[in-house]
Amino acid sequence: MNPLIIGGTTEGRIAVEVCEEAGKPFYYSTKGSSQVVKLHNGLSLTGGMDEQEMLSFCRDNEIGLIIDAAHPFASVVHANIGKVGKALGLPIIRLERKFPEVPEEAIKVASFEEALQLLHQLSVDKMLALTGVNSISKLESYWLQHDTYFRVMPIPDTEKVLSKSKLPKDKLIYYNSTQPDEELFQELQPDLILLKESGTTSGFEDKVAAALALGIKVVVIARPPLGYQESSSVTGKVGLRRAIEQLLPSFFPLRIGFTTGTTATAATIAALQSLLDSEEIKEVEVELPIGEVIPFPIQHVVLHESSATAVAIKYSGDDPDVTNGAEIHATVSLSTEHTGVRFLQGEGVGKVTLPGIGLPIGDPAINRVPRQMMTTAVGQLVNLEHVGVDITIAVPTGQELGAQTFNPRLGIIDGISILGTTGVVRPYSLDTWVASIGREMEVSKAVGVEHLVLNSGGRSERFLKARFPELPSNAFVQYGNFIGKSLTMAKELDFPKISLGIMLGKAVKLANGELDTHSKKVTMDIDFIRSLVQKSGASDEILAQVGQITMARELWDVLPDRSSSFYQMVIQLCFDVCQPLVPESELEILLIDDQGQFITKDI
Repeated sequence: MNPLIIGGTTEGRIAVEVCEEAGKPFYYSTKGSSQVVKLHNGLSLTGGMDEQEMLSFCRDNEIGLIIDAAHPFASVVHANIGKVGKALGLPIIRLERKFPEVPEEAIKVASFEEALQLLHQLSVDKMLALTGVNSISKLESYWLQHDTYFRVMPIPDTEKVLSKSKLPKDKLIYYNSTQPDEELFQELQPDLILLKESGTTSGFEDKVAAALALGIKVVVIARPPLGYQESSSVTGKVGLRRAIEQLLPSFFPLRIGFTTGTTATAATIAALQSLLDSEEIKEVEVELPIGEVIPFPIQHVVLHESSATAVAIKYSGDDPDVTNGAEIHATVSLSTEHTGVRFLQGEGVGKVTLPGIGLPIGDPAINRVPRQMMTTAVGQLVNLEHVGVDITIAVPTGQELGAQTFNPRLGIIDGISILGTTGVVRPYSLDTWVASIGREMEVSKAVGVEHLVLNSGGRSERFLKARFPELPSNAFVQYGNFIGKSLTMAKELDFPKISLGIMLGKAVKLANGELDTHSKKVTMDIDFIRSLVQKSGASDEILAQVGQITMARELWDVLPDRSSSFYQMVIQLCFDVCQPLVPESELEILLIDDQGQFITKDI
């Protein structure tokens, strides 16, 4: 059974990226040829489908799931999807955009018909419509009588529509990506702009803000309802991946999961919501560090006299994680003794006893990103400038589980750590996961990428995307811990240039010849690091400090000078280890510090 994506939008491209990860066939349908994207495993369909055509296609091609990534205003398309899903009993995932609030200064109407009535009443001297080429016919009764301009996309599909329209050519403004909206508004000086509530993808907020700042009236046409009940509604890649895993389990070979940090955040939100509203919560929305909001189930909530405790279950997908299935409890109370958030020690969560992991000694082992996730979440429910929130995370089985991790070596005692930088767990050690890296590279090659940027995960990828803003998203592939296998696959695909971004913890392992850098496979070799520091000419005092570190990132504090020859040696050794695997490619090693700054090889 295969998925069918109804796309032609930015969301359609997102759905394609997610489905390509499976390495299996899927279908991508668009109305116009200009909306087609390059596919590797997918099959492209153009021309659009009416209800009967979609029904027949789904029957004939063993479609097991429909992903509705169509434009919010494609009402006929949504209606057809709903009818076909109902007729065939197919689950439907709606990949939705984010819709910001419409400012009070703007006028919001329910439909084009209502917009026309209002426009005739207002009867402004000049209007600019940002509602798309297909709205020209809908607004004909207005523009025949009033000075009206339409901004349209410079694509063949636009010209097909315009060939059937009586709109004068001098009333057309072709979209120019280099021209800011504010500049266009100042140049044209309309009295009113008309636009659709089409979400953040279309730059809705910026358009409205620019117009209002110039004193231009704004009329917004509200997005229409879908017209059917979707099986799942998601807003990004993670939510879509999980929804497909649940509704079409055979499609992905491996399931993703969520970190202890995401789980603890979900429990914290549920506890605070219950405390504030005196009711039990079954599901909450958690914002991941990447900005995507996902639903997260809650097992149960217990209300106490002045606090509440919520329980969420750690789900690791197919990652062999010792914490999979563990209960994570969050007890939340409000305090008048302080403002902001205070994290208290809970049973089964480790306690920090050594420096080096970025947390104060004596604190619960809740890492920086999960702390920020929880702080942000509670800050959306209460004003942290006026009230304090005490959060106690507990894991009843944590002491036993912590003994099975590297926590004791890091000086974290009596439990597990609450971890996570992306909020998502991807299986690290199975052959199918390695194959998925290869599939991502195959997609990169298929869409014409010549400069491949390999990175360890979400955090380093964000830094690298900022360094290479001109590269498409398919140019960035996460190697996780499989540097050697990733480079070998990159060689087979013959990428002319490869940039390998790496954080210091993995870099010191790679420099020592370890091409699989996961902590379960290889630990930091302190003697190797000391030898490099000694070669760099460091003092005995510095060498003594190096001997006390528990994590490689502490080296940034011990050796704060980024121009130190130590870092150059690490980069050179990483290069020497990797270059033989990609001898025909131009290889670049980029060492990334915790602030996202890059250290490169001196030439």
